Amino acid sequence: MHSQVLDLGRVAAEALPTEPPAAAAGQEPAPKVAVLVPCFNEALTVGSVVAGFRQQLPAAEIYIYDNNSTDDTAAVARAAGAIVRAENRQGKGHVVRRMFADIEADCYILVDGDDTYDASVAARLAALVLEDGYDFVNVARDSTVAAAYRRGHKLGNRVLTEMVRTFFGRQSRDMLSGYKALSRRFVKSFPAVSGGFETETELTVHALEMRMPITEITAPYRERPAGSASKLRTFRDGLRIVMLISRLIKDQRPLPFFGVIGILLGLVGLWLGLPVVLTFFKTGLVPRLPTAVLSTGLIVLGWLSIFAGIILDVVTKGRQELKRLAYLSIPRCGVKR
Repeated sequence: MHSQVLDLGRVAAEALPTEPPAAAAGQEPAPKVAVLVPCFNEALTVGSVVAGFRQQLPAAEIYIYDNNSTDDTAAVARAAGAIVRAENRQGKGHVVRRMFADIEADCYILVDGDDTYDASVAARLAALVLEDGYDFVNVARDSTVAAAYRRGHKLGNRVLTEMVRTFFGRQSRDMLSGYKALSRRFVKSFPAVSGGFETETELTVHALEMRMPITEITAPYRERPAGSASKLRTFRDGLRIVMLISRLIKDQRPLPFFGVIGILLGLVGLWLGLPVVLTFFKTGLVPRLPTAVLSTGLIVLGWLSIFAGIILDVVTKGRQELKRLAYLSIPRCGVKR
């Protein structure tokens, strides 16, 4: 009877859950890396993308989000070993927003599915986030192949990047690169609004606005494989990016935005009103009353615009402080310390 009790006690003890080896040893779990690949009709290239990142980051989870593809993108990605999910709202920005909401990781590597970016730097990107503490790592494209860029893309990228550098900070030389590494802090504090390719601009401005630790590396950029076509529309998407930058300047830099408008209105008002004032001093008459009224109205509107910029600047700074506190409330690498 006594031996039976001992046997039952041993069986019960073995059935109790035990702590994982890492927890028993007092060690933190290994950081989790996720590779995020938004795809639309990339059946020709997505298999190579998955294989390249699987080779460089064997422990990483590779997610392919299919954005209403009409080819075999999802089937090819699944056969290559990726985790395949779908986002029905068309546009890269919608896909990125869904990825950031769904996936939990400590380091996120965001890359296009067109097989133009170099997977060999993926481990370096992960190390910059997980070991060096950067929240945003941009991969500037380095290509000597003219066919890697469509006509007008390089010039457009340079112009748009300089616009952002002028107003928000000069830490990036290739804002529109689709290859980035992001920390958990960045991803979970990113207020994704854009629906299309302008999401790269929004990502960069968010990092600059929050004054996050940012760095940039350079990696080779190659042309698309034969038979693969770019989804970027030069003029349409370029205009959307310009509109986004304008909106971000208005929202994040209201004093310069409304101040410039106010100064321009004031200068036009002075230009129209100065002859009227000189005529009044000479003759004591105001022969061009409509011009005088228009001039006065423009100057008043100019001052109102400047004061609106001052008020909105105070409100924006308070909002930025709250966003910064929300960003800092997220533990680094997703691990409570």
